[in-house]
Amino acid sequence: MGKIIAMAGKGGTGKTTTAALIVRLIKENKLGSVLAIDADPNSNLGETLGIKSTENIGKILDEIGANPDKIPNGMTKERFIQHQVQSAVQEEDGFDLLSMGKPEGPGCYCYVNNVLRGVITKLINDYDYIIIDNEAGLEHLSRRTTGFADLLIVVSDATSVGLKSAKRIIELVKQLKFQVKKNFLLINRFNKNIDAQLVKETGLEVLGNLPTDTDLEKISLEGNSIFTLKSTAQILKSLNLCGDKIWKHS
Repeated sequence: MGKIIAMAGKGGTGKTTTAALIVRLIKENKLGSVLAIDADPNSNLGETLGIKSTENIGKILDEIGANPDKIPNGMTKERFIQHQVQSAVQEEDGFDLLSMGKPEGPGCYCYVNNVLRGVITKLINDYDYIIIDNEAGLEHLSRRTTGFADLLIVVSDATSVGLKSAKRIIELVKQLKFQVKKNFLLINRFNKNIDAQLVKETGLEVLGNLPTDTDLEKISLEGNSIFTLKSTAQILKSLNLCGDKIWKHS
């Protein structure tokens, strides 16, 4: 059975970039097959990985809703949707990608999330690792996009706003009784002036600290792939140091 690593965190903390870097490390360290799931309706994990997403769950549901006659006779709507979504998984060099996308119709998110959870349940046996990049904030948790995971990595920057958000996220995780084996805090753009008391108040074990990387920031600003980042980059070395904890608990 594959190991699910879910990413959470306030917008702007580098959550998506970190998720993409973990995908890169799994690929380059040859740890096994990996499926990257972009569960953010704004869908930018693919771009960070250097991929132009052509299909997503929201688009598939919109097309089926507009053309219900596409469903073959003798096949239920649910089964047809699952088939179409599984066909939308993009096979790339060293990893695959599935995007949630943004449905056009009102009130669609709950159904999209239900479909996504169903697909994860079915695909979990096809991959060694499944990396889920959830949307920023707390919305995905309250809608239960991620109901279970082997590892939840809450990404924060060194600011009080980011750390307080991380605390609220983990409080909601506990309140909703998600099935998570291990929760971690990963501090991005670390600096020595960080408030150690706020870090402690999150109640999370610190997975590690990632430095500010100007080359990575430039890559993000220009919309380029994280695979263009030099392998000698300090942020990759720092994330690799977290690897033992990640692979052990996932």
